[in-house]
Amino acid sequence: MVDSETIDTKVSDKKEEFNEEQEDEMNDTFEEAKDKFEERKEKGKNIADGVINDLYASIDEFKEYIRNMQKNADKKYAEYKKSTVQTIDIDLIETKDTYYIKAAVPGVSKDDVMIEAGDNDVTIEATFKAYIDEFDEEDEAEVIASSIKSGKCVKTVRFENSLDLEKITAKFTNGIVIMTIPKLIIPKHKINVE
Repeated sequence: MVDSETIDTKVSDKKEEFNEEQEDEMNDTFEEAKDKFEERKEKGKNIADGVINDLYASIDEFKEYIRNMQKNADKKYAEYKKSTVQTIDIDLIETKDTYYIKAAVPGVSKDDVMIEAGDNDVTIEATFKAYIDEFDEEDEAEVIASSIKSGKCVKTVRFENSLDLEKITAKFTNGIVIMTIPKLIIPKHKINVE
């Protein structure tokens, strides 16, 4: 017959053996889970790094696209300014017998200003040179921004009265043209009715 102490010892040994096996299995399972977790973590980190790098690359590409778009818009605007006729800024004053015009043509020489007068209109024309034209081609200069007038600029002023064309005067000083334009006073004649 087997005594109870032997059974207890055997049960205890089996229990320890079973607990050790279970602990080993649990440790193995834990290590496997830990390794899988680390592997997934590394994959996730690589994916996140890839997404972030792609995002930064996309942002840089977008910034470059915006820069190029701005340069193209500036270039098109500069071409538009060259192809269209801009106006000249003036002040116009009228007295009883005379009109006075003060026209601003800064940076333009006297030789680049042309004035024509008709029966009841005056046209002022000036050619403004673009700043970029002052650079040599080998400098490889490019326009970043341009808001100063360039190219042909014209201002035509129409008057209610006829003008005394022979007495119109114009003076050029420091980029300003001052014009004195007398009105043509036509005396009225009384006509007798028969």
